[in-house]
Amino acid sequence: MTTKPGQKGIRFIDEYRNTELSRRVIERIYRRSTRNIHLMEFCGGHTVTIARNGIRQLLPPAIEMLSGPGCPVCVTANRDLDRAIALAHERGVIITTFGDMMKVPGSRSSLQEAKAQGADVRIVYSTLDALQIARGNPEKSVVFIGIGFETTAPTIAASILQAQREGVNNFFVLSFLKLCPPVIKALLDEGEVKLDGIVCPGHVSTIIGSHPWEFIPRDYAIACVVSGFEPLDVLQCIEMLVAQIESGERRVEIAYRRGVKAEGNQWALKQIDIVFEPCSALWRGMGEVPQSGLCLREAYERFDAERAFEIDPGPTIEHKGCLCGEVLRGVKRPTDCRLFRHACTPEHPVGPCMVSSEGSCAAYYHYGADL
Repeated sequence: MTTKPGQKGIRFIDEYRNTELSRRVIERIYRRSTRNIHLMEFCGGHTVTIARNGIRQLLPPAIEMLSGPGCPVCVTANRDLDRAIALAHERGVIITTFGDMMKVPGSRSSLQEAKAQGADVRIVYSTLDALQIARGNPEKSVVFIGIGFETTAPTIAASILQAQREGVNNFFVLSFLKLCPPVIKALLDEGEVKLDGIVCPGHVSTIIGSHPWEFIPRDYAIACVVSGFEPLDVLQCIEMLVAQIESGERRVEIAYRRGVKAEGNQWALKQIDIVFEPCSALWRGMGEVPQSGLCLREAYERFDAERAFEIDPGPTIEHKGCLCGEVLRGVKRPTDCRLFRHACTPEHPVGPCMVSSEGSCAAYYHYGADL
């Protein structure tokens, strides 16, 4: 059973998709909205929810929604993709990766093409799957391609700690892990887009909590609300952002309390801190961002593929005409790209924003190009 619309509390998933409840929230947004405001949903999961449910079209015309760089596959730069692909061609190496990474084009090819050429590239569903492959192939070097944000980092850290406990010496991680608060700061410092509010990522915030976002209202006078991923979650988040902006207040709020605590997940944060330390990272469209990546600490360097292998990917080549970097910064929409729906499709992607299930271009392609 589920509660009826209007009853106190929402306990079941179908209620977060309830049309009547959503209509009421939209009506409140219309009543509160009196000015032009610009909001950015950072997370690719939010971009998909907004596109799939037509939320942009349901909002007042004065509210503009921009998509941000919150897709870990999309923000992985060609230089890093090339390193992973080059490593796949090394003799005696098994590459393990999440499925989203297979079709992402680097400068000259992809992991999928490397596999077709004979490289041993395997899709896994967790880092523990990769560790099991290492146990079963002691004569091979098994490398996990570490893509993700703070959400993925604890599981990768846990697999490294498990490998250390078991003495699995043929397991390595090529870390392309990224941290979200530093890149949001870099985006705001760049000043290319005018923002009044940010829909903060829900899954990342389950790990880091809401406190790391406090610099945004404090230093930039921008409203922040952490959102879940169902349609009603996102609409409630937008309503809370509008209320902050209309009242002239700026603070961090949580509209996803069933998943996020202000202090985050302390156990997960501890695992990250044990194994990793912050370092500079390369972001597609944004270049090198200080302290926005995670590198293995010296105590765990024997699991670091960067140190264990000499990787020569050759020169980096950017794909002409692809606007993925501009889309990730929120300065362009996918429909601004002349390759969109023509040379670039999910079957034949030119850039990673069309490959990932959380990519803005893929969301626009599947749910309508007029968003």
